Amino acid sequence: MIEAERFDQTILLYLDAFARSAKKGGSRGMYRTFLTAPNCQGLSSLSWCLSGHLSDGARLREAQEGMASSAQIGPDFSTVTELGGDDVTREQVERLCHRYYWAGAYCEDKDVLEVACGTGPGLGYLASKARSLQAGDITAAMVASCINHYGDRVPVSVMDAARLPQADRSLDVVILFEAIYYLPDASAFLAECRRVLRPGGTLLIATANKDLSDFNPSPYARTYFGAVELARLLRRHGLQPSLFAYGAIARRPLPQRLLGPVKQVAVALGLLPKTMAGKRLLKRLVFGELVRMPAEIVAGMHPYVAPQPVPEDRPDRQHQVIYCSGRLP
Repeated sequence: MIEAERFDQTILLYLDAFARSAKKGGSRGMYRTFLTAPNCQGLSSLSWCLSGHLSDGARLREAQEGMASSAQIGPDFSTVTELGGDDVTREQVERLCHRYYWAGAYCEDKDVLEVACGTGPGLGYLASKARSLQAGDITAAMVASCINHYGDRVPVSVMDAARLPQADRSLDVVILFEAIYYLPDASAFLAECRRVLRPGGTLLIATANKDLSDFNPSPYARTYFGAVELARLLRRHGLQPSLFAYGAIARRPLPQRLLGPVKQVAVALGLLPKTMAGKRLLKRLVFGELVRMPAEIVAGMHPYVAPQPVPEDRPDRQHQVIYCSGRLP
């Protein structure tokens, strides 16, 4: 087991922040005393510490607000990320499962890294496929939530996509799902991928399709990449891209198709909510009953159909999500 004094300082910071933000019960001293006590050993004790406080998205966001008053590591992406236990549409759960099922075929018996893993809903599935799996996120609270859920099943750490801690040529697959638009410097991330991937290795990217007429950007987004831009970016860094798309617009539920023109106007006027809380309220009004976002997906949770190949020389305007695999020669 890992002894208490070797816990990442980020976790201590996170627990301190939670104690400051908690509305009742506990104190910063209680958490630090527990973590440094002689009988506090290993990830099981850390899991005990977190289990009562990180079980749902609301608690995680509450703790992250406290963390903002301390030494925040990067933006608070938990406010724009669907977390385990959040109310979401069935379509959102289907898209979550689909991108990880797509990645699974690339990860069979490979050494894999997921960057910007969030709270890690796909880590258990990837771990069942890969020879080895590592993961990281720049938001410490979400890393703590991963550790709470997975324990020692998957090593997870606070990680900057522009400065990966992995050694040169140590990985077969790097995954970045629904996060490339948050990166301050996507080229720096691509350079790191080229460094850590072995010859023949693969970068997997999934991103919201910016080329849709009713596309609604995230408030923390820096730069969105469509099919054309992704292909150019990967080629510039020596990776050979293959483009795919998922979520055909023509197959959207009838309410979404009818409201498409209204959404387009609302996006243009900046009227759509930006936070997950606001989006949940809107979804409840439009879609009615919502479901809970799973903390961990498993095989067979949704049927899988391979994504549609798309050309790299023109924008795709028929699908909600763009997938890109980039192979290092």
